[in-house]
Amino acid sequence: MGSRWSVAGLRQSWQSSHILLLLPVLLIVLITVAAIDAPPDVHLGPTLVIAPALTPSFAGPRTTALVGALAVAAQVVIAVFHGGLVSANHIVQLVTLTMLSVIVVVYCAVRERRSAQLAQVRSVAEAAQHVLMWPLPEQIGPLRIASLYLAAEDEAQIGGDLYAVTRSEGQVRVLIGDVRGKGLAAVGEAALLLGAFRESAHRDITLPELAVVLEQSVTRYAADRDSPEEAGERFATALLIEIPDLDPVTRMTSCGHPPPLLLSPGHAVTVPSLHPSPPLGVRCSRADEHTVDVFSFEPGDTLLLYTDGVVEARDARRCFYPLANRVAQWTDASPESLIHHVRRDLLFHAGGHLGDDAALIALHRTPTVHRRHHHGVLGHGSART
Repeated sequence: MGSRWSVAGLRQSWQSSHILLLLPVLLIVLITVAAIDAPPDVHLGPTLVIAPALTPSFAGPRTTALVGALAVAAQVVIAVFHGGLVSANHIVQLVTLTMLSVIVVVYCAVRERRSAQLAQVRSVAEAAQHVLMWPLPEQIGPLRIASLYLAAEDEAQIGGDLYAVTRSEGQVRVLIGDVRGKGLAAVGEAALLLGAFRESAHRDITLPELAVVLEQSVTRYAADRDSPEEAGERFATALLIEIPDLDPVTRMTSCGHPPPLLLSPGHAVTVPSLHPSPPLGVRCSRADEHTVDVFSFEPGDTLLLYTDGVVEARDARRCFYPLANRVAQWTDASPESLIHHVRRDLLFHAGGHLGDDAALIALHRTPTVHRRHHHGVLGHGSART
């Protein structure tokens, strides 16, 4: 089925480009006819450059060169009907048209090469995204999940924001974090945190102990890579959440990360009480320095996790995005619809471009616990731009 649709798409694209090719060809014909019938003191030949100038918008350099050659040939025909090629005016027009056509073809070739390089960069970024941060499942234990990742750098499609989920021993653990910086420069540390979480989250350790493990990973990474002048410049925020299958009492530990939003039916939005410790990498910490906050996450509720790239997005008046106020109108929506609404509203607020990477996870607690569970560790998945 997929191959059949792809063949149909290629055929449709081929037909569309050939239909568009009729426009410059028709322009050349009309201009040529009009120039031949025009009085000798009216020179329409220079307008032939419009045809090769239009062609790069839908065709490559070869087609553009062909249209340019056709325009030059049309200029020769016009010259023959208006005194021949010996006229200085016609010679100048021919040389000028030829040079402009060559310039357009060169521009088209450079643009096509740039587009190919950009496509390759995006392909590599997409592959890196799936390798480093695995897709989240739609259902894990009693939770329905939807997620979104918006990279600030279009070519990167990946950056310093991260999230992952693991399931073991009748509970789900969730990590969402934000590494200092954005784009490809922050990918290394994000991958490190994800690896440490995947390795340790399924172990029988508390959330503060897990936070210490992540802290140690960031500290070792900084010691190996940073110069003495850069000491203390590398850090990351992280929010760890533990959701039991059969108990609505949910636990969380924050390392400098903003609190989640709890959405309940009837347009109720609350912010669970949070006592964050400093971000990871600021200083070496002990487990007893991390607070475990608890709150009730009842069936039918939705927990919305986010990074600061969401709430710090600004509009044209430099106002921050009011996430809590906006999501109040979508508390009854499914996780997928909620993420869709927030994405559209966020990009509209920011004028279509974010100044920082942004990530969201919507966790909806279903009324009943599903018997069939996903096992193992899962990571980043997103609805994409």
